[in-house]
Amino acid sequence: MRKELGLLNLICLLVALGFLAMAVISALGSGDFLTIDNLFIITVCLVMALMFAVPVLSYMYQQGKLPVPFLKRKAAPASLSTTWGATGSAQVRPATTPPLLDARGRAVPPDVKAIMNRMGAHTEAKDA
Repeated sequence: MRKELGLLNLICLLVALGFLAMAVISALGSGDFLTIDNLFIITVCLVMALMFAVPVLSYMYQQGKLPVPFLKRKAAPASLSTTWGATGSAQVRPATTPPLLDARGRAVPPDVKAIMNRMGAHTEAKDA
């Protein structure tokens, strides 16, 4: 899976660079820069380059290989974990505790877990 992802990222990056090169060649090779045809070709090439570059840049950002300038990262507290949502934005949520298991190793239902949490809070308060 990792090799496939690396190969796809490499292909996307090469295609994006190819579209950027086409935009530069179109801009430098034309006699008149401000024609409708030339501006359209340059715009299409730049949009296509952006479409192929965004997945690569997103992957690199998620892996921590692409630092974002002018963005100061706050250190997340130990009790919080960061996950990536479907929109690509980071979502901070409390770290999950290990599941509460019964005597047979099955997960305890949420209502029983809530009762156990309340009972645990009362017993800790009595001990202190």
